[in-house]
Amino acid sequence: MAPSKHLFLSFLFLLWGVSVSVQLNHTTLSVSFTLTSLSLSVNTTLKNMVRESLIAAAPPSPYNYKLAFKYSMALIVELPIGTPPQVQPMVLDTGSQLSWIQCHDKAPKRPPPTASFDPSLSSTFSTLPCNHPLCKPRIPDFTLPTSCDQNRLCHYSYFYADGTYAEGNLVREKFTFSPSLFTPPLILGCATQSTDPRGILGINRGRLSFASQSKITKFSYCVPARDARPGSAPSGSFYLGNNPNSKTFRYVQMLTFANSQRMPNLDPLAYTVPLQGIRIGGKKLNIPPRVFRPDAGGSGQTMVDSGSEFTYLVGAAYDKVREEVVRSVGPRMKRDYVYGGVADMCFDGNSAVEIGRLIGDMVFEFENGVEIVVPEERSLARVDGGVHCLGIASSDKLGAASNIIGNFHQQNLWVEFDLANRRLGFAAADCSRLAK
Repeated sequence: MAPSKHLFLSFLFLLWGVSVSVQLNHTTLSVSFTLTSLSLSVNTTLKNMVRESLIAAAPPSPYNYKLAFKYSMALIVELPIGTPPQVQPMVLDTGSQLSWIQCHDKAPKRPPPTASFDPSLSSTFSTLPCNHPLCKPRIPDFTLPTSCDQNRLCHYSYFYADGTYAEGNLVREKFTFSPSLFTPPLILGCATQSTDPRGILGINRGRLSFASQSKITKFSYCVPARDARPGSAPSGSFYLGNNPNSKTFRYVQMLTFANSQRMPNLDPLAYTVPLQGIRIGGKKLNIPPRVFRPDAGGSGQTMVDSGSEFTYLVGAAYDKVREEVVRSVGPRMKRDYVYGGVADMCFDGNSAVEIGRLIGDMVFEFENGVEIVVPEERSLARVDGGVHCLGIASSDKLGAASNIIGNFHQQNLWVEFDLANRRLGFAAADCSRLAK
């Protein structure tokens, strides 16, 4: 799987123009999943004190539930969907909106995916007809507009930049965590054709995301450290609602944008953070803070995306990172080697430990002293054939104009998305241990 596969899910499908009214069942729900932490510091200015007082008054989330997930290049959570529930593997993706699952009928034309959803077995499953407002959006919500199929049902198509796709019908179905704990019927994609055997849990800030439709006010996850053994998938934690570890979190305010700001390179539904600088091996790189903020056309936005494997930086930032890496270990780089078409700072596997030591820790700096620290032993990602690459690539090679902090740089870190208060929280943690 290419390292940028799920990143494309993050950007390409911005469902801006759809208004959906959802009634939430009054049952209280709690959900959690396992991940990792880091230490951060916050400057207690008067402004922050006022902000914290407002946050304290925010309404609680109607859900409080914990689940585990598996982590390889993506965060794979298994969710119970339908009545009675059928467990479905889904990629946890904070960079995309519409959730979709694999579907098949009782008599499929070809063998269905190994873990696909059978609508005929669920009493709460329903389809969206062609006359539903979502099938006639004022602004197209998909890469191809929705359409009517031969049964007069609402058909959707998602085509991703790396050549993958999913298409099927839009439906309503609930997530059933227990007989007394479930969501209302949510609008989902029911894919009958796709190039990925798993579904997607779209959980960005859009109106059709899982978080918005379920009225979740916060969620968090802890990504475990990768296991060096090929094929291994350590477990992390995912919480819907309050996280008992939140007292250790340090927060940064999200940058938010009105839907009317239709800048060509801006994703207004992403979790945009105020990145201010990068340090490598204790050295602060000479990158102006404006490089990490959207300009007049939206270029330079910095987002936290669980659906992207690597971290991507715009040219002005990437060039400085590469310059420092070349200064430290340039002669060791594999010449003319580019992994997945995007990562070109790669090394032979037998020198990975030494290369990490020479490069040193990497630190992403935010406002108020908040930091994400990537220790030297996790600076390189094992890729094809035992080769190891720095987990940072150029946005230019991706054809994007944004900075994206991917899940590789979220290992052993709690990341909380506090939607009610428009902030993100971080804390270092041993995510594999917490998942047990």
